[in-house]
Order: sequence, then structure tokens, then C-alpha cells
Amino acid sequence: MTPREILSAGAVIPVIAIDNINTAVDLAHALVEGGIPTLEITLRTEHGLEAIRRISCEVPQAIVGAGTVINENQLKAVADAGAAFAISPGFNIRFAKSASRINLPIIPGVATAGELMLALEYGIDTLKLFPAEAIGGKDLLKSLNGPFPQVKFCPTGGINLQSAPDYLKLPNVLCVGGSWLAPKVEVAAQNCTAITKL
Repeated sequence: MTPREILSAGAVIPVIAIDNINTAVDLAHALVEGGIPTLEITLRTEHGLEAIRRISCEVPQAIVGAGTVINENQLKAVADAGAAFAISPGFNIRFAKSASRINLPIIPGVATAGELMLALEYGIDTLKLFPAEAIGGKDLLKSLNGPFPQVKFCPTGGINLQSAPDYLKLPNVLCVGGSWLAPKVEVAAQNCTAITKL
């Protein structure tokens, strides 16, 4: 799948930090059952890689990727774990060169027009806007759409259930990222019914 196909598979990508590896597969099933096929498992916990490995094997209908990927070693590790894509919080030349050596769709994070232009130089036109709310959110996306109409985004950072619909109305937004679909309390309690309902 291309980055654009990955981001177009659903309106929301849950940003998931796995604290207990035994919750990973059930959580993935609950989200997919609720209509959320694309899952971002962050590398912010020690269980990230193993969660990607298990979900990619046991929940084949999920499009499971890695988040918080910041260097070439992590890119290789998530590809080996079976990730379908990698999302980074930022973007620079070194990361771009590393990504070009690894056969894995990447969705880099950008916060400025300059970073966006750098991504375009490397043929990347599908991006994460991060941290969305802190850097201008919807107004920034509207401003970027003028000079960069070919670029599509997954804004992430500070977005919630209430603000998501306004982002999704923008012509350059494919989906939004957020953690509200996998609340830590419900995940810890393994309350899959509540997560599916969310």
C-alpha cells in the first residue's frame, strides 16, 4: 500500500502506546471491529516492536504500522517486525536518506513549510502534521493548502473527538491521529467492548 492508501483507509488512526504486551492483540481486534483498520503502535514503550509483530500475525485485517520512528535502526526493526508503514514525528535529510534504503512506506512528520518542501524533494507528498494543535492546527493546514495543493496530511497532536470533524472537512486532510480511541484505563482493564463502541 502507498502512504496515501494507508491514510485513506479510515478517518482516524489511533496512536497506541502498549504498556502491557498481553493487551495488544485484543486491542487491535477491538479497534478493527469498531471500524478502525489502520493502527499506529508507537515505539515509546518497550513493547512496541513485539506488539507490531503479534498484531501483524494475529490480526491480518489490521493495517499495523509503527509510530515515533526516528532513525534508520528503528526503520529496519519495524520493517523486520512486520509493520506495514512507519510514521516519524519529524523529518530531516538523514532520515530521508535512511528511508530511501528501506522498503517501507513512510509518513514523516512536518511542522513547517520548509520541512514540507524538503519532503517533496524526496518525493514524499503524504505527511503527518505534528504537533498539530500546538503549531496552528486547522489554520496552518488551510494556509499550506494554497502553495502545496498536492500534499495530503494526517494531523496529529492535541486532536480529540470534538475537534476531529473540523480537521476532516479540510481538503488536504486524509485522516487524523489521536489517542482517544484507546484510552489507557480501558486498555488496562481490557475492556474491548468499550473500545469497539468508541
